[in-house]
Amino acid sequence: MDSIEKTKIKRNMLENDSVRRAVERSGHSDMLISENELLASLDSTLKKRPSKEPIWVFGYGSLIWNPMLSYTRKQPALIRGYHRGFYCWSRINRGSPKTPGLVLALDQGGACRGIAYRLKNETAEKELLILWRREMLGKVYVPKWVRAKTELGFVNAITFVIDQSSEAYTGRLCEDRIVSIAMEAVGHYGSCEDYLIETARSFKREGISDKKMFLLAEKLSGRREASLKAY
Repeated sequence: MDSIEKTKIKRNMLENDSVRRAVERSGHSDMLISENELLASLDSTLKKRPSKEPIWVFGYGSLIWNPMLSYTRKQPALIRGYHRGFYCWSRINRGSPKTPGLVLALDQGGACRGIAYRLKNETAEKELLILWRREMLGKVYVPKWVRAKTELGFVNAITFVIDQSSEAYTGRLCEDRIVSIAMEAVGHYGSCEDYLIETARSFKREGISDKKMFLLAEKLSGRREASLKAY
């Protein structure tokens, strides 16, 4: 079974906004921004668009292995000024309020390699609404325009940076704690374990070097194998 089949999140769930409704039914609507706030965030980001050139989206985590976007081109990309890490508590997507999981986020400093996706001008706003419902449902990220270096040259891309003032910001966690959390947490989008393993696999497929991610995946697989043998 491939990675997209494994994950519980599907594009039609975002089109129908069913994740929001599921969270609301679970009694945790206080963790969400309203639909009006979400739309205002998208509108504000588009108003800051640096140019009339095609819009790109820079993915650095699950967007690499499950973009769920309609795009016209895909390019390896490098951004500077931000680096990737498990800096985000996930109480909706890959965890719950009782057992929070972790997902990747960009934080200040360094550089990050990922994948850039070019959107069609005529359908860009529709695709971005789907993206916002995926990434901006909670009070976690700040959307940013970044300059991404690709084989085509520099492009303007939207990406998502952790809001350090958010309760979702973890700060720096040690590797063993990240692995322990990943083994336990499950959310509306699937398990934290699947998220970590699939992201590491996708990096290898795409030729993205990230020694820490590979080490975390190796430790997680080892711990999981040991726990199964114990039974």
